[in-house]
Amino acid sequence: MAARHRPTPAHPPVPKGELRDGFKFRSGRLSLDLPATLAGRLQDVPRDLLQAPADLGRWLVAAGLATQMQEPSAEELTQARELREAIYRLGMARARGESFSARDRAILNRWAAEPPPAPQLGPRGLLWTGAGVRGQLAAVARDAAELLGGPFAERIRNCSQEGCALLFVDTSRSGQRRWCSMAGCGNKAKVAEFRRRQRADTR
Repeated sequence: MAARHRPTPAHPPVPKGELRDGFKFRSGRLSLDLPATLAGRLQDVPRDLLQAPADLGRWLVAAGLATQMQEPSAEELTQARELREAIYRLGMARARGESFSARDRAILNRWAAEPPPAPQLGPRGLLWTGAGVRGQLAAVARDAAELLGGPFAERIRNCSQEGCALLFVDTSRSGQRRWCSMAGCGNKAKVAEFRRRQRADTR
C-alpha cells in the first residue's frame, strides 16, 4: 500500500513591497521604517498608525519580525512609540549633520542591549523567532544603532517632497536620491513638475 504524503504545511509569505497592511516601508532599513508609523508628521495633527497594541502587532508582522499576530501590551505600545521617536530624532540629526541627543541615544542603546530574536532560515526566507515583542523592538534598535553609527550613516536622507517627513537610506550610486520612493513621492514630484511646465507653456 502506497504511503500517504502529508501536505506541506502552509507558511506565511515573507512581507514585501513598499505598502504592507497599511504601513509604509520605503526607507531601505527596518529601523527607519518604524518612524514612518507616524503619518503626516509635518501636519498640524499627525496620524499615529500605532493607535492600539494590535496595530503594533500588525506592524511587527508587516516588518517581517513576527510570523503571526501577537498581543503587545499597552506598555509595550508606549515603549515602541518612545523608541520610534528617538530613532526619528537621531536620524534627522544625522541627516542634518547635527549632534545626537544624549537622551535619545540612551533610549536607543537601552533597547539595543535587550536580547534580540534569533534569525532563522525559513522555507521562504528569513524568519525571526523567540524573544517576543521586546526582542523584536530590540532588533529594530540594533539595526538603528548599526545604521546611525556605521558607514551608511552619511547616506541617511529626509525626503525632499513637500509634506513628506520620511527618512531613507540613499543607496544610489550617485548619492543624489531625493525621494523616499520613486513610485510614491518621486512620481508626485514629476507630475507636479510636468503640470508646472504645462502652465508655463500656456502663458
